[in-house]
Amino acid sequence: MKDEIQDTKSFFQEMSEQLYMYISKISPLGLDWVFHIIVKIGLLIAIFFVFDSFFKIIINYSFRIFRNKEKYPVINSIRSSKITNSLGHFAALLVIGGIHDSIFVGALKMTTLFIIRCVNLGLVLILAGMLYRALTAFRNYFTIKQDYYKIMAINAISETVKILGIFLFTIVSICVIFGIKGTTIVGSLGAITAVLVLVFRDTILGFVTGIHVATSKSLKVGDWIGIPKYSIEGNILDISLLTTKIVNFDKTVSSIPTYDLLTTEIKNLQVMSESNTRRIKKSIFFNINSFKFLYDEEIERLKDINLITGYLEEKIAEIVKEKEKIEHKNKIINGRQLTNIGVFRYYAQKYLEHNADIDKESPVMVRQLEITPQGLPLEIYCFANDSKWEHFEQIQADIFDHLLVASQEFDLQIMQVSVKV
Repeated sequence: MKDEIQDTKSFFQEMSEQLYMYISKISPLGLDWVFHIIVKIGLLIAIFFVFDSFFKIIINYSFRIFRNKEKYPVINSIRSSKITNSLGHFAALLVIGGIHDSIFVGALKMTTLFIIRCVNLGLVLILAGMLYRALTAFRNYFTIKQDYYKIMAINAISETVKILGIFLFTIVSICVIFGIKGTTIVGSLGAITAVLVLVFRDTILGFVTGIHVATSKSLKVGDWIGIPKYSIEGNILDISLLTTKIVNFDKTVSSIPTYDLLTTEIKNLQVMSESNTRRIKKSIFFNINSFKFLYDEEIERLKDINLITGYLEEKIAEIVKEKEKIEHKNKIINGRQLTNIGVFRYYAQKYLEHNADIDKESPVMVRQLEITPQGLPLEIYCFANDSKWEHFEQIQADIFDHLLVASQEFDLQIMQVSVKV
């Protein structure tokens, strides 16, 4: 094997000497060195492309054998990220580094150092490309596995590694080009560490946020979220190191700093979408002056309402039985009594329970809130069994349309601002 390599090197040296002599003859006087450099670099580039194509064909062909994504997810992730091309570039450049001394042997020695540094710089750049493509391969692997939380973690890590990689490979490249020690440059950075921390503040926070969100599994791309701080509600389009994009329901796109996912109140509404339910939490304000006890004739009239017939009969029987034991039982205020607001509250509860658009597995409640200057709020709390926005709004509107009008049967007055003309 060693003899074959030596023979190949001798062949290149012999051809190189003949080429050197030929170029020296045809070059203008005093400019021969320019032609020598051009030809030498041109030959190296041509040889590089030949070997690069050769290595890429072999490597890519080898990887194509394992096309089944489900059976070979790792290999397919590597192939789709084009790391194989970087391996071909790297191998071809190593060949150039090994044979460049055989071209124009003994002549133009001053170009040797230049070519060595160019080869080393190329190796550094290829390694940097391999690193970035390796991160893409990780992301492709988890995409195949449909593990979206790990994809977010990879995104946060890859963006951070890319920024740090650019910084690191820039230093290495400078060292390679100018032939200086890396410790000289790194040592001088100590004085500006605080400045670097300040510059990369958002990057560091974004990295920490990405890791936290991925490990806690609280958010992922595609989730329906609400951010009260920015009055945003929509689906997450992308979570990167610095910014998070959200597609609002009005088809606009909002961007917020990624670290806000860690420091700001985020409402994840995706659970409602997945369960196909959505909460209704809305109040009707009643005028307190319209509240009253119900007399017998009013109760008899309300018994015609099917949802509360049994309730009224049961309560009247209980009240009559209790009043037999008290004095002044004819006085309506003495003892228990039915009120129009109380009966209406029961009616609203039964109306929701019998509504086909309300989820029966979730809480269904009609409750009084704290009295305000605008009146008494009667809150409707339940869950619609359709989370689609347009359907949900229709269901909610139908419920309140009915209850607002039905309240008139109970002689209840809805509060509203009167405008004097």
